[in-house]
Amino acid sequence: MRVWRAAPDEAPTVAALLAGFREHLGYDGPSDARILASVERIMARDDAEYLLAAAGDEPQAVVQVRYRWSVWWDAEDCWLEDLFVHGDARGAGLGRALTEAVMERAAARGCCRVELDVNSENTSALSLYRSLGFETGKTGGQDLLMRRRL
Repeated sequence: MRVWRAAPDEAPTVAALLAGFREHLGYDGPSDARILASVERIMARDDAEYLLAAAGDEPQAVVQVRYRWSVWWDAEDCWLEDLFVHGDARGAGLGRALTEAVMERAAARGCCRVELDVNSENTSALSLYRSLGFETGKTGGQDLLMRRRL
């Protein structure tokens, strides 16, 4: 099993995996071309990266990683986003390998925490993240991910 940071020339591979994620989620958009343009834009930044994973020759899993400065930690936070393992490769440990690689890269970068969101009905992802020490909520209440579209 291999995990590596996607190089700019691998943007089409990253975009194809993210398009697979889009289909898995049942979304109609964004288009393949828009996904590729976004991947290329994100790859050009120094506060974001994509990691790829493969059990064989071809990448079968991807994760988007973003870093941002936190005033509360006086260090960067890491946001693990859009982890997707192609259906044929699920259960092979690629999701775990990607998550562990994100944690290692974040620690090496000086991050104090890794955060993510996960659907409460995605029991396999919840199990994976919990097995790696991720927790939900705080004493006396739960942290909730909230959003408002503009």
